[in-house]
Amino acid sequence: MSRLPHTALLLRLQALLFGWGTVGVVYHLSAQFQRQGTVLPTSFIDERVPFSPSAIWLYLSFFIIIPLSYLSCPLGRLAGLRQATQLTALIAGAVYLIFPTTMVYPQVIGDGLSARLLQLLQRIDSPQNCLPSLHIALTVLAVWAMSDGQHKVRTGLYLLWGAAIAFSILQLRRHLFIDLVTGAMLAGMTGWMFLRSREAIKAISARDPSPNDKRQQE
Repeated sequence: MSRLPHTALLLRLQALLFGWGTVGVVYHLSAQFQRQGTVLPTSFIDERVPFSPSAIWLYLSFFIIIPLSYLSCPLGRLAGLRQATQLTALIAGAVYLIFPTTMVYPQVIGDGLSARLLQLLQRIDSPQNCLPSLHIALTVLAVWAMSDGQHKVRTGLYLLWGAAIAFSILQLRRHLFIDLVTGAMLAGMTGWMFLRSREAIKAISARDPSPNDKRQQE
């Protein structure tokens, strides 16, 4: 029996609260209790990406794609998305406490709206908690949860959106390339545990009917 629309919406909002909310709690608590971070060196890729405050708009679209994933992913993936998000936050938080990292941030000069937003972000965000990047890890999980092989165009647009967010992170110098790599790897691990594994079980169950179903067919 299908769930009533308002019941499904409440489930989605609850999952968003407990999933994304866990990230916020872990992120801010780890920033409060960690020691001085190790400064990460830049890579060749970091140096090749030009700094641009205008990338702030794509960067902030992260705060759209995350709730969108909870509100639009198939209901069968909702619990997996929440659990993957929570485990991602806990693992990242442990790394932030055990091996805190930071980086050299550029000075933002300018009176434009993009520059002012980036200056505000630099003031309120932690200068540490770099590796792994939760920004990209949660983006990967969001795109994963919304992806659908039967809607290739829409899935492709989500992938492009996620890639654009990743590039904006490098353009703003909010993270280094190594942070993105480790964040994506973390999302790949937790996504496999809570998103991919459940899909595989459901696919096997759909292909192999239960003994009762077989007897009914006979």
